[in-house]
Amino acid sequence: MAGMAYTILVADDEPAIRTMLEVILSADGHEIVTVPDGKAALDYLRDHTPDALLLDVTMPQMDGFEVCSRVKQVRRLSGTPVLLLTALDDDRTRDQARLVGADDLVYKPLSGKNLRGRVKQLIEARRA
Repeated sequence: MAGMAYTILVADDEPAIRTMLEVILSADGHEIVTVPDGKAALDYLRDHTPDALLLDVTMPQMDGFEVCSRVKQVRRLSGTPVLLLTALDDDRTRDQARLVGADDLVYKPLSGKNLRGRVKQLIEARRA
């Protein structure tokens, strides 16, 4: 039996990465909404409550850390799993991710299978 379909917001300033994430995540039947930057992500979140957020750390206008930090302060969104996407595997990035309340840190280059599993796991843990 197929799992539930979720709505996942993807924010990344690189079109190729947005497309790749969309392809990876929609393989499980999820609806993927993509935006090019943090400001656009917040605009979308004003009127929508997706099941998970995938935010690139390094974006113009507003970075993923800042978006995550703001999302976690909104009661309606605070329980939504946030996965931060980064090419930087270092302590500063990990500390900052913890500080803003991110639920997971995903490193580029991505493993599609791994990413799909983690998104699913985080959403289902929240619903349990």
